[in-house]
Order: sequence, then C-alpha cells, then structure tokens
Amino acid sequence: MSGPLRVGALLAVMLLAGAAWAAGPQRFWNTTSATITSLRLAAAGSGQWSRNQCDNDPDHAVEADERLRLDGFAPGRYDVELVEKSGRRCVVANVEVKDSGPYAFAIGDQDLRNCHP
Repeated sequence: MSGPLRVGALLAVMLLAGAAWAAGPQRFWNTTSATITSLRLAAAGSGQWSRNQCDNDPDHAVEADERLRLDGFAPGRYDVELVEKSGRRCVVANVEVKDSGPYAFAIGDQDLRNCHP
C-alpha cells in the first residue's frame, strides 16, 4: 500500500473508531462523595420517573467516581432523582443528558441542593 493510501486507510479507521465510541452506551458519572443506590430520570417537569438505572450495575450501586450505563434515554433535559446509600433522597432538576462524549451527564456534591433525609 502506497503512502497516501496508507494514510487514507488510517484516517478511515480512526473515523470509524471515533463514530463507534460516540455511539457507545450513555453513562452517568457519579462525582458526588456518596454511593448512589437509586438513580431515576424523568423528562424535565414531567414527574414520570424511569426504572432504577442502578439495576444496570452488578452491585446495584454507583460508588463515588464510578460510571453507570444508562438505558433508553434520548438527549435532552431531565430531572434526576437519586437516593444515597444513607437513605438521603435528592432531586436535581433540568439536567442536560448528552449522547456524545465520555459521559451523558455527571452529578456532584455541589448539585445536591434539593435533598431530604
């Protein structure tokens, strides 16, 4: 294979790999300091909560700095309800869920303002 063809083939492989990565599963990134045992999403303002996404994890929990595979969400704005291992329940409103990048969305301690024991 000549030099220009080799470069073209390499670029094609890189583009395909990038497209496959972008089309991979969406993930939530837990940047809080707590373990999360329930994570549900609802279209912003709808109150129609999804099933518990923590069921996608082998131990049904998302530790601090862990990522969790999400099932069945189109990009858009969602309210997120999470329950920490301690039992504290929090709702984070109007979170942007993306379909590209290393994760769909992240929630950190600074986002947890609407919480109840």
